[in-house]
Amino acid sequence: MTKLLVVETSPRTDSSISRNMTRHFVAHWQAVHPDGEIVERDLANTDLAFVTAPWLQAYFTSPEQHSPAMKDTLRVSDELVAELLGADHIVIATPVYNYNVPAVLKAWIDHIVRKGMTLGFDGKGLVTSKKATVLLASGGVYTEGSPIRDRDIATQYLKLILNVIGITDVTIVAGGGAKAVDLGEETMEGFVGKLDSSLLHAAAA
Repeated sequence: MTKLLVVETSPRTDSSISRNMTRHFVAHWQAVHPDGEIVERDLANTDLAFVTAPWLQAYFTSPEQHSPAMKDTLRVSDELVAELLGADHIVIATPVYNYNVPAVLKAWIDHIVRKGMTLGFDGKGLVTSKKATVLLASGGVYTEGSPIRDRDIATQYLKLILNVIGITDVTIVAGGGAKAVDLGEETMEGFVGKLDSSLLHAAAA
């Protein structure tokens, strides 16, 4: 059975452009994979701590030497890694804040990049034979020819991290100019509708 992992990051609900992009993507994915399983990880509702000194101590300690406290410290990280490894397709939906990803998504990344689990001790990625789709909602437009194309840090960063852990089949669906929805210049339906063919293509790939 094909499994899709959906990682949501936006703190907004119905007014979130990235979440509305996800709804369209998931609807298309379900049409292509009627028997598929969907696992949802909403980072806005996950008690996800940033990396701490105890976390790092547990991280750098061999699993067979983990104390009960160390195991508890890594418990959420272990769950997130298991979700990632268990999926065939990962979709990450996120807004762009100041050209990069929200802090909660960076925290998720810090928890899932794990030596010996998603990253080999030789530096090679262990998460192979999977594909990822990144749904980005940004106020700026970073397409070819844009005067601020070099500020597209979020896309570059997410592709880099996914490649590092072994996922090289990465599709980006960029919802640039999303501030038009917040400013009332465009409806949510109209904005996401313009991206629908790209979302369909990514879901069916």
